[in-house]
Amino acid sequence: MSISPRIVPMGLTGMLVNFSGRLSDAANRAALAFRAAVDAQGWDWVSETTTSLTSTLVLFDPLAVTQSYVQGALGDLLASRDWTQAPWPGDRRLWRVPAVFGGADGPQLTEAAALAGVSSDTAIADICAAPVRVLTLGFAPGQPYLGSLAPHWNVPRQAGLTPQVPAGALVVAVRQFVLFANPSPTGWRQVGLTKLPLFDLGSDQPFALQAGDELLFAPVSEHDFALLETD
Repeated sequence: MSISPRIVPMGLTGMLVNFSGRLSDAANRAALAFRAAVDAQGWDWVSETTTSLTSTLVLFDPLAVTQSYVQGALGDLLASRDWTQAPWPGDRRLWRVPAVFGGADGPQLTEAAALAGVSSDTAIADICAAPVRVLTLGFAPGQPYLGSLAPHWNVPRQAGLTPQVPAGALVVAVRQFVLFANPSPTGWRQVGLTKLPLFDLGSDQPFALQAGDELLFAPVSEHDFALLETD
């Protein structure tokens, strides 16, 4: 896929490297790989890096370097390869995540499946058939956007809001899942529930997941799911 990356100043201390205005596997791969490459440079003027769905944000110390210097350094790195063909980050992990679907823990599974044009059983099989990638973290600390799903899962958001879904809720819309880090309102449809703890403020690594990780959901019964709370 051909993409045209841009380097855009973000205030006085940031530089955004944007690979596309629309999510694709190529643009997400490029954003993750470029961030990893910036981190590997060991530039002492970089204070922080992060990614969105299709961009890499580099924050820098304006007392150490000029904005034009940063833009030039990032431009040279950007021109060094085709980032859409770069390998995925080498430190990414595969998580196997038990989940319960339907019923009280996935109250909108039937509705979401109908919008996708499949039965509820087929929807569960679809969701658990293959790993989904953490495209980015956002909205709440440690909260992953997961995808991209097959085209028939391009289901719309709800017209209104669900007042609250619980922590661990697996919701779906626009060919993506979101796994909620804490109780929250949402306009996406809840199809399942997990017990994966996503955010621990007291930990040295407060976010369980990082962009590039993959999650493979495994359906379990309500009985076995309840045992996860005591095990």
